[in-house]
Amino acid sequence: MKLARYADRPDLRARRRAELSSVTFPEYMNWNEPGDKYWDRLYSDFPDFQVALLEGDELVAEAHAVPLPWDGTLDDLPSGWDEGFVRGMTSPDPATALMAIAISVAPARQGQRLSGMMIEAFRDNARGAGLSSVIAPVRPTLKERYPLIPIERYVEWRRDDGSHFDPWIRIHERMGGKILAAAPESMTISAPVADWESWTGMRFPDEGAFVFPGGLAPLVVEDGIGVHLEPNVWVLHRTAV
Repeated sequence: MKLARYADRPDLRARRRAELSSVTFPEYMNWNEPGDKYWDRLYSDFPDFQVALLEGDELVAEAHAVPLPWDGTLDDLPSGWDEGFVRGMTSPDPATALMAIAISVAPARQGQRLSGMMIEAFRDNARGAGLSSVIAPVRPTLKERYPLIPIERYVEWRRDDGSHFDPWIRIHERMGGKILAAAPESMTISAPVADWESWTGMRFPDEGAFVFPGGLAPLVVEDGIGVHLEPNVWVLHRTAV
């Protein structure tokens, strides 16, 4: 397997959504405001951090990230994915860390430790750019089964052997990652109810809070608009530059 920059392979960039992101993330996640506004600039402004993993010409995984200024303290940690993405794209200050935007692994390739390879790619690319750390707003895999549990409680859950309850957080910890903080309002998706009904296959006939398929927290419907505040967990990886 080999890594390739999307900037060097526009053919892969044309394939990536159909082969990776649209089959690994819920459709509604493609409609958040910072992603819609800044995604294309990842490839033009920060090409070294947008990579695909190939086996032959098969696109098996990808990793996207943005460098940003962060002083290493919890007080300066972005509130979540949205704020971190915007900071990376707009701050005039020199970058000191790399923020993971997303990792996708093709469904047929999941369970082959490719996600760990992409975490390592983040760390290698950050180290090569002279950045001291990688911060990742991790989307916990099993949180969708417990959408009513606050992320601040979920992040504390452990198995009997002491490893983390959530398999995606567990992988990060096994690779040396350290949990920094919960991010209860990491990503905001706001859209008309008709869009949410299309994305989820559900009807939302009244106002209120609704549990929906794949959601890590409820959808709140009011005045014909559905708002979802997706929770994440901040994890830190040192690069030892």
